[in-house]
Amino acid sequence: MALFSMELSPINQRRMQNFRANRRGHISLWLFIALFLLTLVAELIANDKPLLVSYKGETLSPLLVDYPETKFGGFLPKTDYRDPFVQDEINQNGWILWAPVRYSYRTVNLDLPTPAPAPPSWMLTRQERCAPFEAGVDDINCSLGNWNWLGTDDQGRDVLARLIYGFRISVLFGLTLTLFSSVIGVAAGAVQGFFGGMVDLIFQRFIEIWTSVPQLYLLLIIAAIITPSFWILLGILLLFSWVALVGVVRAEFLRARNFEYVAAAKALGVSDRTIMIRHLLPNAMVATLTFMPFILNGSITTLTSLDFLGFGLPPGSPSLGELLAQGKKNLEAPWLGITGFFSISIMLSLLIFIGEAVRDAFDPRKTFR
Repeated sequence: MALFSMELSPINQRRMQNFRANRRGHISLWLFIALFLLTLVAELIANDKPLLVSYKGETLSPLLVDYPETKFGGFLPKTDYRDPFVQDEINQNGWILWAPVRYSYRTVNLDLPTPAPAPPSWMLTRQERCAPFEAGVDDINCSLGNWNWLGTDDQGRDVLARLIYGFRISVLFGLTLTLFSSVIGVAAGAVQGFFGGMVDLIFQRFIEIWTSVPQLYLLLIIAAIITPSFWILLGILLLFSWVALVGVVRAEFLRARNFEYVAAAKALGVSDRTIMIRHLLPNAMVATLTFMPFILNGSITTLTSLDFLGFGLPPGSPSLGELLAQGKKNLEAPWLGITGFFSISIMLSLLIFIGEAVRDAFDPRKTFR
């Protein structure tokens, strides 16, 4: 850490110190990174396929290879590792290493003790939780990996698994949308602010007209024609989200383009492109980096809202908004609404705290003891 600090300029060292001094934001950053890294390996945490299988002296990787059931004495082209016959056959000739949660986001639990949506397993009695599949077969529902820790939704899918995968897709969507919209917004604001005049005037009138287009109606029209996917939805939202940074970057370039070092660079024959990228853009990036956590927050909220309304990701996709919609539809299953509310609240609160810490770090008037 000391070596890293020595490589930073004095002003960046001060910014890092201010960021660390904001304990709430600093801790929130590490918590958010830890949660995001865990969800990146969601397949190793929640999966209906074993991580490793040892069968007759051969080590198999079901996560990487789809083995046919004929390999285990069956006759189907695809192996269902939750089938008691398959598990019994493997256990008699080797062993199975499962993920901590033995459900994927799309796995339908057909052995629920109560009709879906089923309550969390820890709320059930041992007799309900350990109901055997059939007489004479060891009940695997008693093992912790087969518990539905947060219950199931109205289709019998594990809520914890869908929460893990939904968190990942929400953050990835938000990060991608934030990155692309920031690049476009910074470029548009830089061109407006640097050249000014008619270029600025035309761009401003275009932005005013463009932002007046109703996004929700456009999404409704597109959703009626095609089923929105991750990238289609990203492209639609990107059409409007880039405007958020234009005003901030434009103001920075308008202010800095008349500075003496810019005039000196022009007198030396430095191209406009070099001046914009090497001399003016670093100053504008301060405001951009300050706003980015809040833009990420807004991107995740937008996706959650669209999924809640039914105009977001395709049906069956793991989504926090869809989890909230199920909680609204199934009021008799409070674990659905509570899980969705707390997961979204915690994630957005962490991003807000990070954004406040970043804003304080780049504020030259802010000092911490």
